[in-house]
Amino acid sequence: MRVTRIIEMLEVTEAAALAAGRWMGRGAKDAADSAAVDAMRAAFDSINISGEIVIGEGERDEAPMLYIGEHVGAGGQEIDIAVDPLEGTNLTAYGQPNALSVMAFGPKGTLLNAPDTYMLKVATGPIAAEAVHIDATPTENVHAVANSLKRPVGDIVVCILDRERHEDLIAEVRDAGARIRLISDGDVFGAVATAIEGTGIHLYLGIGAAPEGVLAAAAMRCIGGQFMGRFRFRNDEERARAERMAKCDIDDVLDMDCLVATDQAAFIATGVTDGELLRGVKYFGQGSRTHSVAMDASTGTVRFVETVFKTGEEPFWVRRD
Repeated sequence: MRVTRIIEMLEVTEAAALAAGRWMGRGAKDAADSAAVDAMRAAFDSINISGEIVIGEGERDEAPMLYIGEHVGAGGQEIDIAVDPLEGTNLTAYGQPNALSVMAFGPKGTLLNAPDTYMLKVATGPIAAEAVHIDATPTENVHAVANSLKRPVGDIVVCILDRERHEDLIAEVRDAGARIRLISDGDVFGAVATAIEGTGIHLYLGIGAAPEGVLAAAAMRCIGGQFMGRFRFRNDEERARAERMAKCDIDDVLDMDCLVATDQAAFIATGVTDGELLRGVKYFGQGSRTHSVAMDASTGTVRFVETVFKTGEEPFWVRRD
């Protein structure tokens, strides 16, 4: 993707983060999410793309905007877009770390239209990318990462969603000798953090939402890390939706070639609350500041971008006739 296009799309996640950040710590997760959705949808109107939402806020009858299949943009290059306007609604509502506004995009037909079901996931950074596998045991993956990084197992940190379904996983990782970073929400952050030096996270394991898996896979495609998944359907309806939507074998390993079938993908995230990966939105007397990461698979670049918005100058997504 061209740098100019990535910067344009960065403004979309910035808009969502600025809107959601106003609700940080106010205990109103639905209001925070709605503010992010409204701002992101409005921001798309000024971008010269012909985009289709392949992962968004749900089916058309479930979401008034940014629904799956919605077309956005002012016209131009046809692209697939995956969005999570506020990844971490609870994190925002209760002032907890690592809430993000997230987007991935690529040429039309390249992003998996993942159904709203569960996915077993494994992710790690570039150094251990070839060493882990979704079908390996947690113990095997922990040791594989430790060997790749040339560190003792006790130095390895595994990120896992804090859910009852992960009790056995957590116990096995502890028995293997690794340390654990439990997170309450936001598993896009957990997966992507494994590939960013300084986060202190080396491996992501567990079951989370499938759409977020595609977003994480796009980031790993850009940065050279590893992401694999397997669908975990809860009922026949979810399986039927996957059969209609997926372009690869839904019972096979969902590798990055299946999830993000292009070397022209991009991943963008803007921090809403402070975290290891990004700083959250800051509001001050003269304006506001955002902190974002923009990844480009075509060039392998990762840019951290800080943007300052001045008071008295309307944000770019506000238009007056």
